Amino acid sequence: MALSDSVPATARPDRRALAAATTTVVLWASAFVAIRGAGTHFGPGALALGRLLAGSVALVALLLHRREGLPPRAAWPGIAVSGLLWFGAYMVVLNWGEQQVDAGTAAMVVNIGPVLIALLGGKLLGEGFPPRLLAGMAVSFAGAVVVGLSTSGGGSSSLLGIALCLLAAVSYAGGVVAQKPALRHASPLQTTTFGCLVGTAACLPFTPQLVAQVGTAPLSATLGVVYLGLFPTALAFTTWAYALARTTAGRMGATTYAVPALVVLMAWAVLGEVPTPLALAGGALCLAGVAVSRRR
Repeated sequence: MALSDSVPATARPDRRALAAATTTVVLWASAFVAIRGAGTHFGPGALALGRLLAGSVALVALLLHRREGLPPRAAWPGIAVSGLLWFGAYMVVLNWGEQQVDAGTAAMVVNIGPVLIALLGGKLLGEGFPPRLLAGMAVSFAGAVVVGLSTSGGGSSSLLGIALCLLAAVSYAGGVVAQKPALRHASPLQTTTFGCLVGTAACLPFTPQLVAQVGTAPLSATLGVVYLGLFPTALAFTTWAYALARTTAGRMGATTYAVPALVVLMAWAVLGEVPTPLALAGGALCLAGVAVSRRR
């Protein structure tokens, strides 16, 4: 369904859009846990390419099943830019950056992304700067910093790693802002599928590395890459696009501040990493900020 057929951002809340946004946030949080296992056996580019290949196969199969076809010509600029920046550059540089700095530092730097989305959306997409949205994002960003400090290794951070995480945040923000206009002309599934294909094409130079590392990686790590492609990529990016078509880029960006809180809980449940009181307090701040930003 294209944006012109969807519920406008000023209308009453769309429960399906809220469910879609919730699905995205939960699956993106699970990606951080999955990357920890797969990232020790795959290089940044190989991990991104494997994830995108698995996601592309699933998305193309669903697109053919639904017979949606190619997106309209007007949607292609936004799809191409979001595919290169978000599906391609973001995934590679984030994987690389997380190998250079501790998880806490990476989380703090990458969470500049939603702030940039709100600023770019307000300026380039005419969404304005609602005070409640800005206040909620300030609270959530403070919570993300607290979570980052609580999970920081305490050592010196690599300048290269910080630069890569900052580049990841800029790529993420640029990709989201580019994707929003594309959804006026194409369906969420079309936008996600062809954005993923563009990102996959951009990562093809990592094919030799991926082939070599699949041969040496344990099955659990390879299955982790497949999981990243099917769920945090194919499913979560599609539900993201569905929700983004029904609200502003700024509000959707603010919603992702729930991810750090969920990562803390998932790492506790799945990896046995008991969170500190500081991490729990930061997670609560993240969720409180999201609640403020999502209120009308």
